[in-house]
Amino acid sequence: MNTPNPSDQLTTLNLINRGLKRFLPNSQALSLAIILLVSFVFIYSLADLLMPVFVSIGLAYLLEGIVRKLEHLDVPRIGAVAIVFSLFLASLVFLLFYLIPIISQQAVELAQQVPDILSHAQTGIMRLPKLYPKLISESKIQEILLVVQKELISYSQGLLSVSAASIVGLISAMIYLFLVPMMIFFLLKDKALLMSWFMGFLPTERNLSVHVWHEVDMQIGNYVRGKFAEVFILSLVSYVTYAVMGLNYALLLAVLMGLQVILPYIGATLVTFPVLGVAYFQWGLSNDDFMAIVIAYAIIQAVDGVLLVPLLFSEAVNLHAIAIIVAILFFGGLWGFWGVFLAIPLATVVKAVLTSWPRLGENTSI
Repeated sequence: MNTPNPSDQLTTLNLINRGLKRFLPNSQALSLAIILLVSFVFIYSLADLLMPVFVSIGLAYLLEGIVRKLEHLDVPRIGAVAIVFSLFLASLVFLLFYLIPIISQQAVELAQQVPDILSHAQTGIMRLPKLYPKLISESKIQEILLVVQKELISYSQGLLSVSAASIVGLISAMIYLFLVPMMIFFLLKDKALLMSWFMGFLPTERNLSVHVWHEVDMQIGNYVRGKFAEVFILSLVSYVTYAVMGLNYALLLAVLMGLQVILPYIGATLVTFPVLGVAYFQWGLSNDDFMAIVIAYAIIQAVDGVLLVPLLFSEAVNLHAIAIIVAILFFGGLWGFWGVFLAIPLATVVKAVLTSWPRLGENTSI
């Protein structure tokens, strides 16, 4: 039996120690690592159970920016909270009792017309083999159309079969409608008290963590508030444009136009099909109204990318397209819709941590 060599053991321990020092060069880095690990485990393991709490924190964080602006205008904190919370409740009532019923009705009507839209599109597509026999075969076109038709009809039937009166859905909706506004109010009103209580659980040596949080807070605040503004502006402009031009399901399509910005690069591609599909079914390819919708849609997308995004996100962190797509896939896989919506802010957190993480030999006193 071979006896372990003490010198080999020392070498292994030195390597491990050196690796830990590279990753955790000081107590500040250790504190930050503990905070990040505990936060991730807590959120990931309790996401389903405490989702109303997380949604409330996110919305309160969004509204906090408006409260702070009112405070800068010498409005007392409680008065600013009352004004912002009243506007939030008014917007929520308008959304629940006016917009959502109309959007739901238009979505059901559009889903019912999917077979007719497919049949109309099939008639036009089946002309392609006659026009370009060397490029496209009729049998191949029929195979593709059959697959697309089955998928779209399946989605439409699923949409029609979803009942808003389902017990689970109704209970969840009631929990959100009651708990979320109440928690938002107390999160805004008692922010200082809650922050003081929360800070008591953090490590005493947290200067690096505070530095990272200030950077993340600025970037995420700019991003989330800018994203909400972009959704609102894009939806409003799209609705006015489509309504004036007489496009069917104008409100539904306008909401889709606004929500597509939540999914960068991918959302714009997905929303193109319903907008142009409805216009094609309503007027046909040769009609001037169809071309007008195509031009209007292209102008709205161009204005959003060239003017609106730089204006709203001038202070936000620039992330590479690959980083954005990876973040959407990763966080969307973890937390679904909210993971997709928060993918870029969460990627910003990761970037801020990697940028501020101390290297071996660095002076980390902040």
